[in-house]
Amino acid sequence: MEERLSLESPSMSRRQLLNFLTGAAIAATAGAALYPVGKYFVPPSEVGEDGSIFAKDINGNLIPASQILAEPPETRALVAGLAGEPTYLTVRKDGTLHPWGIVDNCTHLGCTFPWNENDAQFQCPCHGSRYDPEGRVVRGPAPLPLRLAYINIEGDYIRISPWTETDPRTGKQPWWV
Repeated sequence: MEERLSLESPSMSRRQLLNFLTGAAIAATAGAALYPVGKYFVPPSEVGEDGSIFAKDINGNLIPASQILAEPPETRALVAGLAGEPTYLTVRKDGTLHPWGIVDNCTHLGCTFPWNENDAQFQCPCHGSRYDPEGRVVRGPAPLPLRLAYINIEGDYIRISPWTETDPRTGKQPWWV
């Protein structure tokens, strides 16, 4: 009887091995078939290696560059930029986008502000700070110019990336880096 028991144990191991191999083959086949389906339903990552993102509207939808470029020259379009912060994009006279966007956060207390087309200024409603069209302080109490972000067009979408180089308005290292 002891001999019979020892013969059954190895066959159980073989059976378990065959069950494992069958299950692994089924799982690998199902995974290979479902992977493309999953990739289709999961959108690609929109964040670049440099921390850049695509410009979006208030609802989180991508904004085609053609939509912004269809606006008249000197138009300022407000989009959701880096970290969802409102960012102004400017259409230049030649119909292209200005290479930098202006982040819509007052450097005094962080209020958001509108572009006043009549005065050609950004005007903060909280404490009266005013900025010129390039984001330099015209009147305080704001102590610093507005933050900048790089603007590039990739395909038909607008990519916004962090500004890390010298501030072209001051010629100095940006205060926000």
